[in-house]
Amino acid sequence: MDSQNISYHAGQAKGQTEEKASNMADKASSATQSTKESIQEAGAHMQAKARDTMDSVKEATGMNK
Repeated sequence: MDSQNISYHAGQAKGQTEEKASNMADKASSATQSTKESIQEAGAHMQAKARDTMDSVKEATGMNK
């Protein structure tokens, strides 16, 4: 194998490694975004439940008048 051929294969391997790293970073970013959205949805759901509970307590104790 001559040095030109070795350089070509090294360049190919480097390019493939960079592509795989980029794909992994994209997947990690996507997973992070999905987790963030899930947490936000859970928080909003908990807030709504807390509001409903407070409204029920106010209604039951006559504090909403």
